[in-house]
Amino acid sequence: MSDPSLPKTNPGNFFEDFRLGQEIRHATPRTVTTGDAALYQGLFGPRFAVQSSDAFARTIGYPRSPLDDLLVFHVVFGKTVPDISLNAVANLGYANCRFLKPVYAGATLNAVSEVIGLRENANRKTGIVYVRSRGFDEAGEAVLDYVRWVMVRKRDEAAPAPAEKVPELPKAVEPTQLGTGCPKIDAAAYDTVLAGSPHRFGDYRAGEKIDHVDGITVEEAEHMIATRLYQNTARIHFNQFAESKGRFGRRLIYGGHAISLARALSFNGLGNAFHVAAINGGRHVAPLFAGLTVFAWSEVLATAELPGRKDIGALRLRTIATKDRPCPDFPLKDGDDYDPAVLLDLDYWVLMPR
Repeated sequence: MSDPSLPKTNPGNFFEDFRLGQEIRHATPRTVTTGDAALYQGLFGPRFAVQSSDAFARTIGYPRSPLDDLLVFHVVFGKTVPDISLNAVANLGYANCRFLKPVYAGATLNAVSEVIGLRENANRKTGIVYVRSRGFDEAGEAVLDYVRWVMVRKRDEAAPAPAEKVPELPKAVEPTQLGTGCPKIDAAAYDTVLAGSPHRFGDYRAGEKIDHVDGITVEEAEHMIATRLYQNTARIHFNQFAESKGRFGRRLIYGGHAISLARALSFNGLGNAFHVAAINGGRHVAPLFAGLTVFAWSEVLATAELPGRKDIGALRLRTIATKDRPCPDFPLKDGDDYDPAVLLDLDYWVLMPR
């Protein structure tokens, strides 16, 4: 029996509630289904063949279609929100994110986080919380491991800040760590006509830039459905009554929504990049609101051979998403700062058939 004096409701953690080394087991394990996959498809429209067709996936060596990598990311992320970012001002970035094994419909996902860094902001109203979060399946096997940092409000501006530490994070995931999330595939059986692109790993070069051409307008209703799909309860996304009094005067679109839109747009130019193996780093440069149209372009930062893998190779990509600006001129910087249209700067590894 629990202590009856404890509050029955959860206001979420504020910055001064966190401690270095704190481990948090997050509530509500989630069984992900083909229904979740279909809803994700309807919300973002990704067209990668491996995640779209059981028959295509079986032909190249999967038992059936795995769930979209970013759907897995968002579900695990959503588990962490009530404990980490319920009182967030904004999610700021990601690092050292690795997709460790394929996840299939029927898997049950849960999450655990460790606080690895804390820093109070100069205004003493907020602070930055760094966490390492891991997602596990029902067998206890890790499927996802990542670091993120988030700006969280203080409950009391006068409260003393917790001990400060800013963790050192790797600039990129090493190629030797990229293969675990993808079984060995039959690259010869990979049908590029059905996949929608003739370009394989060997057709890309470092320094190449690709305009993904298409744009997607963000709708408030779609964002609300998507964020509920992940059980992401952050007030900044849901509570217009509260956010009308905030600095933006309206709800903020979840940063992961922009990532999924950019990934879906990237199909036009990177149609055979069938697996996101890792996220090296990412920054939400500017807020995204309903009514804006998202465009994207990518630069190939590097190509990499994977040890012991002749079936696939890895591309390190930098994908830039913009708001209300097409990308034929690859907008990024405006002097020393980002171009005002840029809203997302994402550095990640994808796998492609050879």
